Amino acid sequence: MKKVLSILLAATLVFSVAGCSSWSKTANGGLIGSGAGAAIGAGIGVLLGGDAESAAIGAALGAGVGGGAGAIIGNRMDKKAEELAALEAAKVEKIEDVNGLEGLRVTFDSGILFGFNSSNLSEDSKETLSKFVETMKDMEQTDITIYGHTDNVGTEQANERVSARRADAVADYLKKCGMSKDRIITKGMSFTMPVASNDTEEGRAQNRRVEIYITANQEMMKEAAGI
Repeated sequence: MKKVLSILLAATLVFSVAGCSSWSKTANGGLIGSGAGAAIGAGIGVLLGGDAESAAIGAALGAGVGGGAGAIIGNRMDKKAEELAALEAAKVEKIEDVNGLEGLRVTFDSGILFGFNSSNLSEDSKETLSKFVETMKDMEQTDITIYGHTDNVGTEQANERVSARRADAVADYLKKCGMSKDRIITKGMSFTMPVASNDTEEGRAQNRRVEIYITANQEMMKEAAGI
């Protein structure tokens, strides 16, 4: 228990970070908050009970966001989720950020985005990512956090490099399509956060994925709170 508490407390530590389905709720998974280009708290790879992954990234709440403001942000996220669900090969899920506000996670299987052991985007995936940027144009008051994940074939260091390159490739293309670099954060997670068993090819395929988290930034929080 002390070990788990220590890991969770580590999630409050802060660090600085400096182009063109289905809808479900998640019981567990990434908790991503605002703060691209600002102070960001991070705790990666918390394993609870052996089967529930949890990661936390988020800035301290900068505005007094009450229930009414949270509802406004939630309604905007719900509407955007419906629009993003139309993207080919995109799984859209509702998540809760570290401030208790609704956010979204869009997951792409890396097999859709990349060839085997490659970080070069396929032409089809470029079209999908271009549509993603177009869909997000009316919601610029959000932070975009991109995680690259792999299966457990090979060393953790090798997989971390591959996962980082894939996350960066997605970010670079989003920027090429016009998304501001100031709102984007990337991270290669290697095989530390599986969503399925690595003992089968089907499970490994599910673990090879890229996730894009969409969360309210400080400006959206202030606007929703009327500050």
